[in-house]
Amino acid sequence: MTLCIKDVLNARCKLLSETINRLKNADSVYPEGKIWVKHRHNKPYYYYINDDTGCRYLGKKNSYTIEALIQKGYINDVISASELELSLLKNVLNRYPSCVAEDLFNNLPEARKLYAKPVILGDDISVDEWLNAPYDHPGFKADSPKYTTLKGDRVRSKSEMIIADRLWANGIPYKYECPILVGNEILHPDFSILRLSDKKILYHEHCGMVDNPEYAENMVKRINSYNKEGIYLGDRLFVSMETSKTPLDIEFIDYLIRTHFR
Repeated sequence: MTLCIKDVLNARCKLLSETINRLKNADSVYPEGKIWVKHRHNKPYYYYINDDTGCRYLGKKNSYTIEALIQKGYINDVISASELELSLLKNVLNRYPSCVAEDLFNNLPEARKLYAKPVILGDDISVDEWLNAPYDHPGFKADSPKYTTLKGDRVRSKSEMIIADRLWANGIPYKYECPILVGNEILHPDFSILRLSDKKILYHEHCGMVDNPEYAENMVKRINSYNKEGIYLGDRLFVSMETSKTPLDIEFIDYLIRTHFR
């Protein structure tokens, strides 16, 4: 990630340097002086200004001089803007850290990485590498119904199967019930999602029996545990709900995919 950003900054510096040199070399072909534009009755009038000859009006027959001096002024502005940006970028490159937030998880010793929960990953982490990293799934009871997603995962409900298939169809990388350590407790979020735009890890919980008081109470405790860990609703934690009378809102899942999961 660090090298990628530095490469972009260095490429920009090279472009600016080349632009400045090219335009400064071309500056000698333009005439001395500059143009002053005055408007009367919404019509522009052009005046030639020179330290030696003063100010004089330029009519249509002087269109070549008008064009040349206006282009010269524009080029000088481009040179000034480029020199300012180049100076700032060089200062940034000189101060840029050798290690940024995206690098930290990969740089952890293996003993720490086993328990650390990545919140942002560098560009050197591929989607396949993240998806294929092994983890312990909590498993299923022998009499549990079988729902299989397009990706090939077994999930616990028809609604979770719909959510998983929606994610997969939209190219959203996810893991099902991958364990994370929250405080002193191991949780298995229904979906751990790798957001490709910034490589952040998000979590989606589907609360499928909100009308069951005991289930609802456990979900509140679970969400509070996330909050205490700094995984906040609407930031890195997202929740969908249903009851026996109110089914999963698929449009809401599609909304989350469009606005938060990409």
